[in-house]
Amino acid sequence: MDTRWKNRFIIAMIMVLFAFGASGVLSVLINGREYANPDYFHTGEFRSEMDQYAGYLELFELNNVTIEKAKEAIEVTEEEINEHRYRYGTLPEQIDNIRNQYEPRIQEAKDIENNEFAKALTDQMNKRIDDITRNFESDEHVRPKVVKEKEEKLEQFFKEKEQMSDQYDFYKDSFTYYFEDTASGEVYTNLTLSKNESPDEVMEKEMLYHTDYTMDKNYFLHYIMGEYVELDQALVESQSGSFRGKIGLAKNLPDSNMFIDQNNHFKQKQIVLLIYGGSAVLAVIAALIAGRKSKALSAEIKRWEPLYNKMPIDLRITFLGLSAMGSILALFLVNDFLIDSYNILSRVMELIIVLLGASVLCGLTIVQLKYIAGECKDLENVKSVLKKSMIYRAAGGLKTSLQEAFLNRSTGTQLFVVLLIIFGMGMGSIIMFFHPVLALFYVMVIAFAGVPLVMALIRRVGYFNRIIETANDLASGHMGQDLPVKGKGVLASLAGNMNVLKQGVKTSLSEQAKSERLKTELITNVSHDLRTPLTSIITYTELLKSGDVSGDDRSAYLEIIGRKSKRLKVLIDDLFEVSKMATGNIELRKERVDLVQLLQQALAEHDNAIRESNLQFRVTKPDHPAIANVDGQKLWRVFDNLIGNILKYSLEHSRVYIALAKVKGQAVITFKNVSKYELDDQSEELYERFKRGDKSRHTDGSGLGLAIAKSIIDLHEGNLEIDTDGDLFKVSISLKLEE
Repeated sequence: MDTRWKNRFIIAMIMVLFAFGASGVLSVLINGREYANPDYFHTGEFRSEMDQYAGYLELFELNNVTIEKAKEAIEVTEEEINEHRYRYGTLPEQIDNIRNQYEPRIQEAKDIENNEFAKALTDQMNKRIDDITRNFESDEHVRPKVVKEKEEKLEQFFKEKEQMSDQYDFYKDSFTYYFEDTASGEVYTNLTLSKNESPDEVMEKEMLYHTDYTMDKNYFLHYIMGEYVELDQALVESQSGSFRGKIGLAKNLPDSNMFIDQNNHFKQKQIVLLIYGGSAVLAVIAALIAGRKSKALSAEIKRWEPLYNKMPIDLRITFLGLSAMGSILALFLVNDFLIDSYNILSRVMELIIVLLGASVLCGLTIVQLKYIAGECKDLENVKSVLKKSMIYRAAGGLKTSLQEAFLNRSTGTQLFVVLLIIFGMGMGSIIMFFHPVLALFYVMVIAFAGVPLVMALIRRVGYFNRIIETANDLASGHMGQDLPVKGKGVLASLAGNMNVLKQGVKTSLSEQAKSERLKTELITNVSHDLRTPLTSIITYTELLKSGDVSGDDRSAYLEIIGRKSKRLKVLIDDLFEVSKMATGNIELRKERVDLVQLLQQALAEHDNAIRESNLQFRVTKPDHPAIANVDGQKLWRVFDNLIGNILKYSLEHSRVYIALAKVKGQAVITFKNVSKYELDDQSEELYERFKRGDKSRHTDGSGLGLAIAKSIIDLHEGNLEIDTDGDLFKVSISLKLEE
């Protein structure tokens, strides 16, 4: 039993030595640079105090500008006059503002029949209006007002200067100074000099510390100019130059003086830090040697290792992080006790408790590091340990959810990062209880990271709600306004897609309306084109049946019936052919055909009609054949339909241009003519069945010519395009040529 307690005591001592040594090393790293100075007077803290004193000295002793002299030096510029004049707007605006202030009150006074008060208010209003009006009439009326404002600001400054005199008195009894005006040679000092002594000799002999110091003489004047009023430049120039001299601390200052006390305390801390750092190094060396040789420590570490290794690795790492943070905080506390405490003896008990806590935490941290490092030597063992971790096992259950969350990687990544930051901030709140500095750091993290994150989340949620509201409106049939697309994230992409979908719905509705309109027109046109010849056939047949018809009339009626029957047959044949092409129930008999020759044949077929018309045909074709693998009969039908349309619908005495050219392995055939009918720039509707350029439908034809031509070219895997420009009508056909 005694041996067991002895081993525990040895382990505790090793841990205390290590904790003490670690805190000492940490203290040297933190405070070494500051306490490497020879004394307190060479530190940045004392330099800051001396600069503060120099500022007060220049303000109260070295600069002789009085409030009267400063007031005399006031200047008023034209810009300042205009600023005062237009401070509250233009003259009409200021007058309206004054009237708005007084007229309701005057009316209230009149309502209660207080005419005397109403008159006083009216006089006061008129006086202010007159004053404002004179501001805009004369600079001399404004100048005294600006001077008065500047004088009030100067008085405020000198009043504040007097309030600072107590702060100057705080330093005045400590410092000795000797300054000379480099411009005038005038000397300012509180140093007692004999006739044969120089300031340098007296400073060297009587001062505990002294240093050379130079100050800009215009500091006070520039401060007034920058913060209060614009002074006369001549006054500033008369005060040019600088104050050059020395500032020191006398040797005869009492120990109760703040700076002497700080210097004494600084030297004490230097000694403490030297002893503390040296003993800390020895303590660390002793702890490391004792730890290596101590069998009790090795046995105790091995005893707890199996139990510790049973925990998941992520839980072990969490404990390691907590113990490491606790160790660092405890070592900082030990450093505060040993370095910053004025009376260590009165707080020995607290120091012992903190040192023991630091020892335990440091020991736990080192042991855990040893345990974890032992398992990380073998890569296979590391993989096995990671598979047993809580995160790995939880990840298995969340795998499907994560996959769904990361279907859009941008959203998944953002969600993961946001949750990680929120979790980190929640865990970080624990550090607030260890040290005030860490609490301040945590508050800064919340201010600069947490608040912007919350604001970003609120904006994203609002943006998401707008997208949902737009989707609901779209589902109910209301188009509404397009969503704004902000940024490049998934919500912006969703908003963009929603806008595209909305445009698609609008286009679909437009196409649907157009389709319904064209369907109605198709039925109307088919009915009209079929009824017209059929009506003529029925009418003349009835006349023939009546028997009261002469021989000449009978022949004429029969000729009309025959012509209308052929017209009806053409309409029915064209409609049947278009139906077959639309359903794909047509076969092409392709062969090698010269398109140039085929076009010439089509033109020759209409030669008589062309000669009889008053149109001028201009045909352009290549000198060499243009061979294509096509159904010659069907393609001839296309040319025939297009030339027929030109003859029917072209403006009289206009030119017609037909051209065939070879372009990049394709034959391009164009037909251009000027229409006698208005086309309305709806070239895409001319493909529709029974659609004519002649809306009154007085011309012959089925209205299926372009629809048939388009279907034939599509079956040949070619392209037929119609383009209109005003009354100019152009058809372009592209067909692949044989090599």
